[in-house]
Amino acid sequence: MEYNPSLVRQSVPWFMRKSIHMARLHLHLLSDSTGETLEMIAKAALAQFEDSDVVRHFWPMVRSRQHLNRIVEEFKRNPGLVLYTLVNEGIREQLEERCRALGVKHVDALDAVTIALEERLGQEAKGRPGRQHAMDEAYFARVDAIQFTIAHDDGIGFDNWEEADIVLAGVSRTSKTPTSIYLANRGYKVANIPLVVESPPPENLFSLRHPMVVGLTTAPERLVQIRRNRLLSLNEKTETSYVDGDRVKSEVSFARRMFADNGWPVIDVTRRSIEETAAAVIRLHQEREGRDRLPRTGPKPI
Repeated sequence: MEYNPSLVRQSVPWFMRKSIHMARLHLHLLSDSTGETLEMIAKAALAQFEDSDVVRHFWPMVRSRQHLNRIVEEFKRNPGLVLYTLVNEGIREQLEERCRALGVKHVDALDAVTIALEERLGQEAKGRPGRQHAMDEAYFARVDAIQFTIAHDDGIGFDNWEEADIVLAGVSRTSKTPTSIYLANRGYKVANIPLVVESPPPENLFSLRHPMVVGLTTAPERLVQIRRNRLLSLNEKTETSYVDGDRVKSEVSFARRMFADNGWPVIDVTRRSIEETAAAVIRLHQEREGRDRLPRTGPKPI
């Protein structure tokens, strides 16, 4: 009698069926570039499957037949599903041929989308390896922005803040660092400075010409809660001036006065996610870049 998996499933009690589909899957991800696009596709798809046991094998920069041959040997040891984005036709055909010979399921992650675009745009896609994620000027600019931002966190490196695109200012725990990193991943060079009542910021903060300085603020009550949680996570005492309500209100007022005195735009992060705060900063920056520079007349709350 021929093996029929559906019949086997019907004969198995319902409480045992889930285990049948919980066998470990080896997912091989092949790309002729960095593989970032492919990894995002795989991650999004796997998110639809709860409690899945998947072992990912990541193979970036596959641009020669010799490299591919070495990877195919891994297919033999750990057969599973092959997901790939290979623009080079010769290497792609070799991969597909080897997968068919091994009986390994293989899927081109971008093929269907590319074909649909070709039909709608009336032109053939250019098959240059790595074209999806070209190592062009924009890519290197983003890497440069990330390096700059990391090196200018928490008031460090203020001597060359003029090289920044954006400077974020605010009291402690107003999401300056995570917002800076998010913006850096979008290609912006960002520095950030904590505002402390007892320790005035560097003088050059008030004379910057190229960077856009943005003030981040939040509700004092929310700030107390965030700071208290931070101390608890570090197993430190929570009865300090750092979380004193009146003290925190004074800090926030001090920062707001500084923002107003210098005409810096202000973003209230109380109910905003990091992504929302970053989007507001980007919008301000684009508005600034898109208009002639005019005398600042005061803060612009958002």
